[in-house]
Amino acid sequence: YKTSSATTDAVIALSESLGKIPISCNDYPGFVANRILMPMINEAVETLQTGVAGVAEIDGIMKLGMAHPMGPLQLADFIGLDVCVSILRVLHEGLGQPKYAPNPLLVNMVTAGDLGVKSGRGFYDYSGGLKDAPVAYKR
Repeated sequence: YKTSSATTDAVIALSESLGKIPISCNDYPGFVANRILMPMINEAVETLQTGVAGVAEIDGIMKLGMAHPMGPLQLADFIGLDVCVSILRVLHEGLGQPKYAPNPLLVNMVTAGDLGVKSGRGFYDYSGGLKDAPVAYKR
């Protein structure tokens, strides 16, 4: 894969004109952020599914221990659980690595229509709004 220098230069100039900070990387299947973020979300779901910790504990640990502004399960709700599954499937098919295979719990939640914020329910219940949403997923 190779993006032309002219295209790269044009995108960098446009990004900077919009007040953004562009970061160049090698041209390879899958966005860098998705390749790093999706396995973390998938592992958080695995941790929940296997009973290691609950939703609030997983998100609390990542917020307090890793200084993340929100935990991976809440972030998945904001992204959309269906979007997470779709991205994971594309990465799994494109790269063939098992870490990208969507966790069955995530797939089941999407099948049930629990898509996160956009459906009002995911790992948290957003029926009362986004602020202080209670945990929806119970083992």
